[in-house]
Amino acid sequence: MTSLQSSPMSDAATIEPTASLMRRETLEAPDAVRRMLARNGDALAELAAQLRARPVNVVSTCARGSSDHAATYGKYLIETLIGVPVASAAPSVASVFASRVTTGDALCIAISQSGRSPDLLATVDAYAKADVPVVALVNDETSPLAERADWLLPLSAGAERSVAATKSCIAAMAGLAALAAAWSGDDALAEAVAALPDLLARAAQLDWSPGLAPLSTARQMFVLGRGYGFGIAQEAALKLKETCAVQAEPFSAAEVRHGPMTIVGPGFPILAFATSDVSGDDVMTVAREFAARGAVVLTARPGGESTLPAIAAHPAIEPILQLASFYGLAEQLARTRGLDPDQPPHLAKVTQTR
Repeated sequence: MTSLQSSPMSDAATIEPTASLMRRETLEAPDAVRRMLARNGDALAELAAQLRARPVNVVSTCARGSSDHAATYGKYLIETLIGVPVASAAPSVASVFASRVTTGDALCIAISQSGRSPDLLATVDAYAKADVPVVALVNDETSPLAERADWLLPLSAGAERSVAATKSCIAAMAGLAALAAAWSGDDALAEAVAALPDLLARAAQLDWSPGLAPLSTARQMFVLGRGYGFGIAQEAALKLKETCAVQAEPFSAAEVRHGPMTIVGPGFPILAFATSDVSGDDVMTVAREFAARGAVVLTARPGGESTLPAIAAHPAIEPILQLASFYGLAEQLARTRGLDPDQPPHLAKVTQTR
């Protein structure tokens, strides 16, 4: 464990003293993932063995904000690699309507930075009362969520002071990828997850500044992804809203072909996340169509046709790498627009949602 946490290329050492908290914490993400993987290796193996021995019929995820976007990423991993349906729980069902859970042979995966939101805890309690085991990926190990978990997987991201979550979101995605690899027995994905910290260190340093000028005056835009990249599109859209005051809306490359298609015309900004697999092909097809209409299209895809640099890896890991690069763009864009990326107006680090 010591060697993993004391990498000779420690990412924290490259952080400029004057950098914003958001930038500092983005650059800390590789070390956070190293710690998370080292800390949870045994627990993940045990949990995966239990899930294989006693299969579940459905997985319910419980999360809000950036954590919910990590859950979307995990949904695609579990459904494509294991074949178990994954649904996002509506926290108000438990917290507002006080409804009970009657589903059997299920698994609840709760994801949170703080582990303290009342609606998340009410949902976890409802599943626990139904004897559904709860897996918690949480950064605060002293939180009520951590205490309630049957399986605790600490994110080990360390203190996160910027309101905009970065390293905890990346750590949650990495944890879900590690769980999916162990559960499915996919050796290629397991190797890709093990290589993720070093790749993240490279990705966080990639230059996405070509996106600054096209987005410097944007008021509305679309963010596209598909498959493993859809949760990253959701997360990027949220960060553009909260740090840059841009009304960014995330869409699947399939869903955007319906009503939203009519909005896109000359000058409309598009940010597209494309993986190197078949779902990335579809994202690029839509991106080209929008570009032909005169839209301002920024694409991130490993190799070939791309306006933003991206690192080639296992297709399930590429979106996490793209997200680390995007966080750098969002932080720069916020400052370009005269905003403080660490303290967005009207927001708090822990949201007390009932």
